[in-house]
Amino acid sequence: MLLNVSYNNKEITRKIDMEVGKPFTLKERFALSGIGSPKLFITETSVAIRNLLILDNNLDCCNIELRPKGIIVRFRSLLETYALVIPYYKLTVYKSGFAIYSLHRDQYFIKVKSDTKAIQKFFRKLLDYKADNAPTSIGDL
Repeated sequence: MLLNVSYNNKEITRKIDMEVGKPFTLKERFALSGIGSPKLFITETSVAIRNLLILDNNLDCCNIELRPKGIIVRFRSLLETYALVIPYYKLTVYKSGFAIYSLHRDQYFIKVKSDTKAIQKFFRKLLDYKADNAPTSIGDL
C-alpha cells in the first residue's frame, strides 16, 4: 500500500499500524540494535513510484523501518513523504546483480544499491527477523 504520510493523519496511522504493527518499543530497538536502515539509493522502481520520483530533480533515496509484522519504505518527492507499507507475508527480497537488492509487494517494487557493509548487514537483519517471525509452515510440522 503506497501512502502519503507527510501530514499527521490518524486514519493513515491506523492503517499502517494494522498492516505492519505498532512501532517497536525503546527496549526492543536496543535489542535489535536499531530498526532503521542507512540511506539507500534507488536504482529502479515500479511505474507508480517512478511517477512520483520523477516530479523533482533530487537524488532518489529511501530508508526502511522495521516493524513487528512488516517494513515501511519511506521516500520523498516534492516536499512530500511517501511510504510503501509491506507486511512480511507479502514481502519478497531478491539480490540481483553485484550490489542490488529488490523489495517487492504485489505490483510495487523498489531496487536499491547495497554497496556498503552497513546496508548488507541491515538486509541480513531484515531477512533474519522475517524468518524468525514467520508463521509455522506445513512442512515444519
